[in-house]
Amino acid sequence: MTVLQDFEFVRQLIIPALDVLLLSFLIYKSYHILVQTRAVQLVRGALFLGVLYAVSFFLNLSTVLWIINILAPSFVIGIAIIFQPELRKIFTRIGQGTWLRPGSGAQPAQIDAVMSSAEVLSYRKRGALIVFTRSVGQKNIIETGTSIDAEVSSALILTIFSHDTELHDGAVVVENGRIVSAGCFLPLSEQMDVRRSFGTRHRAALGLAEESDAVVLIVSEETGAMSLAHDSNLYYDLSSDEIRDRLSDLLNIGDGSGEDTAEEVAELAD
Repeated sequence: MTVLQDFEFVRQLIIPALDVLLLSFLIYKSYHILVQTRAVQLVRGALFLGVLYAVSFFLNLSTVLWIINILAPSFVIGIAIIFQPELRKIFTRIGQGTWLRPGSGAQPAQIDAVMSSAEVLSYRKRGALIVFTRSVGQKNIIETGTSIDAEVSSALILTIFSHDTELHDGAVVVENGRIVSAGCFLPLSEQMDVRRSFGTRHRAALGLAEESDAVVLIVSEETGAMSLAHDSNLYYDLSSDEIRDRLSDLLNIGDGSGEDTAEEVAELAD
């Protein structure tokens, strides 16, 4: 009986602790997902209505309670309609299981090759869009372009974007460490507060970052600025080192030496 009692005592300690840890983890992940979308506004509105209802209940404000009870079903339907894009993104991110996400398949040398070509394109002020897929596949995006299925290399990226070919206006998609397609069309951002100075490339990169967990590298044709779009946000005019570090972190890539040396980059820029 002593063993059973000890086991029951331990179980009573462990189960509540696990319950609290699991709930804390779910709250943290939910908050992490919400702050990456505009649905945080939805949460603020819901909290305001909840506080208003609680105050009305305790103060017995019958008129306010009656109005809230009448309008509550309409609020739910209105929220589902107005915030449909945000709700879709939330459930998409939940389905991604990003905390269990493996690496993207890209290697340090491939990131170096991309950055080498991006630096050359930035110097020449040639626009570029390079998409790195993560856990969410981009089949629909890939099918809008021309199939490539080639190793990632600076020469190939420069060939696509340095000349006025039919592929240079679209995006290059890198999946599983390979360039799978070029000339792809991306969805434009739905955000209304995007800077007017941003062109189609930046809006398209942000649009894909809003709908999936892809990471998009943008080179501006007007200014030569290099930027990154991911997790529904656009980070404008970053340095090469900042982009390299962010890509390594976002794509779960460790340190490594690149295949493209400084001399090779200089030759490509000439």
